[in-house]
Amino acid sequence: MSTTSRAQESAATEAGAAPTATSPTDTSSTTASATSAHSVTSPAPVAESAGSAGSATGPGVVPGPRRGLYDVVAVMFVSFLLISNIAATKLIGLDLGPFHLIFDGGAILFPLTYIFGDVLSEVYGFKSARRVIVLGFIVQLIASFAFWLAVSAPAAADYTDQDAFAAVLGVVPRFVAASMGGYLVGQLLNSYVLVKIKQRWGEKQLWARLIGSTIVGEAADTAVFCAIAWGGLVVAGEMPLATIINLGVVGFLYKVGVEVLFLPATYAVVGVVKRREPEYVPTN
Repeated sequence: MSTTSRAQESAATEAGAAPTATSPTDTSSTTASATSAHSVTSPAPVAESAGSAGSATGPGVVPGPRRGLYDVVAVMFVSFLLISNIAATKLIGLDLGPFHLIFDGGAILFPLTYIFGDVLSEVYGFKSARRVIVLGFIVQLIASFAFWLAVSAPAAADYTDQDAFAAVLGVVPRFVAASMGGYLVGQLLNSYVLVKIKQRWGEKQLWARLIGSTIVGEAADTAVFCAIAWGGLVVAGEMPLATIINLGVVGFLYKVGVEVLFLPATYAVVGVVKRREPEYVPTN
């Protein structure tokens, strides 16, 4: 009798314990499911939805507050930089009445990199802008190596454009050094000057820091590029100094002119990015 009674008691205990053991799990699962569904369908704060975001939308994806545009501006900056460097392999001659202008194809898009650089510096500060500038420098190195490797590789028997390919994308060490040196010095100076002017004047006088920083940055960029790319030819007597001065002055005035021309657009882009950046704090 006692053995049977204890067996019945044990069975009853196990039967009664089962709901106790599984009930919290079921409740937690139900709560987690409800929380997960809530975080996807409504803009819940990050702290509340972080736990359910992994199961609902994948690791690292947390719905909630809107994200800024830093990544978009950074990608546009680096993309325009690479396109400009390829286009810069062609020199363009343009006659405007008595004036014969010479500039490279990179002048078509390269000034826009200064606009995106201005946006990065104005909204995110010098450190964030410097990060993208250095990233662009590294990507240029990778592109130069990739182009050199592609040009050096043996062409297929039925490929007839090897000479044209090499002429456009072939790596000339002095031009790579000139382009990257001018870019790094010019962009860093552009960002530094803009941030320093903003620290002095605050949010006011945006036009002054946009144009002022561009003048300093483009002047340094042009001077470094021309000195490295063409200085040796001038010293050797293989290219007239007047041609280099023409190239440098025309390129500088054109790039600064584009900045001035696009000033309203730059104002609009800066305004949009500031409004879309949740962490932006205006400078007094």
